[in-house]
Amino acid sequence: MTLGRDKLHFLNTPTPIQRLDNISEELGINLYLKRDDLTNFGTGGNKLRKLEYLVKDAIDQGCTMLLTVGGAQTNHGRLTGAVAAKYGLKAAIVAVDPYPGEMSANLLLDGIMGCPVYLVQQDGVHTDSELEKAAVAKVTKEWEEKGEKVYFIPVGGSNELGILGYYDCAVEIAEQVEEMGLEDVRLVSTVGSFGTYMGLAVGIKNENLPLRLTGVGISPKPHGLLNYGMKYYGRIKEYFGDELKDLEMTEADFNLTSDYDHGAYNNPVKEVREAMYYMGQKEAIIVDPCYTGKTFAGILEMVKKGIIKQGENVIMLHTGGIPGIYTKHHRVEMEKELADFIHII
Repeated sequence: MTLGRDKLHFLNTPTPIQRLDNISEELGINLYLKRDDLTNFGTGGNKLRKLEYLVKDAIDQGCTMLLTVGGAQTNHGRLTGAVAAKYGLKAAIVAVDPYPGEMSANLLLDGIMGCPVYLVQQDGVHTDSELEKAAVAKVTKEWEEKGEKVYFIPVGGSNELGILGYYDCAVEIAEQVEEMGLEDVRLVSTVGSFGTYMGLAVGIKNENLPLRLTGVGISPKPHGLLNYGMKYYGRIKEYFGDELKDLEMTEADFNLTSDYDHGAYNNPVKEVREAMYYMGQKEAIIVDPCYTGKTFAGILEMVKKGIIKQGENVIMLHTGGIPGIYTKHHRVEMEKELADFIHII
């Protein structure tokens, strides 16, 4: 029970925090990974913590179907389908995206778990937001006519309720850090749909936890990360009301950077792939090209620039997203760069 909201309990938590010994030695910092990629359904990932709250809310409302949105290769959509399968619910995903030419990565996993994906084609007239809204209404009506009660989950599970998954995680990390005897810890989180970062930020501030949070944006926001974050925080304060009446956060409480997003969401970036290879070859851990690869590449740059100081204790949140390495536009670049590792004898 957190902030007066209950949740399902299906995760194998606490997830481990592991020191990356080889990379730490080379970088001159103490780098750790919080392994939320090892959560236990649908190949794992950070969205499952949010879904513990969101699916509980859906079930409490008597809903029989989960409907969410995202890109064609949405990790959140895949995990929504996974939890729906586990709890005997139906699920579907609406994505304003073209068909990528093959059923791979998350699209393949969605199908394996019985979760249909509705790909909405751009028409050159309406905005993506308008197309998405119309498609959600159409799909909702279609399934309600079949007798389902539909529960809508926004992109990434990132609404006011969804942040509680990472409020809990902030407490979990602080407890682990204390057990490990670590002090002055910088926690680094990917910032995409913002729910994970906001849950951590609110949890750290409201619980007075000994963690310094840095958010690495992986896609541009129209008016900047800080503007988006402050508006989100305002909605959270309004939603929880008296439960957060003593919580006061200003712009100074949000350490966010957009310096490492490389200009777009989920775009193939050579520096990110190089960071992925470095992680794989030094620590045998896979990060993805959309989220964790960009975040890790950002950490490498921050160390190089001295933003992360020598000797710092740094925990990077590994949010999962591994199926992203199998998406065609990333895979073809990696196949070219890694071709020399194939020897036919």
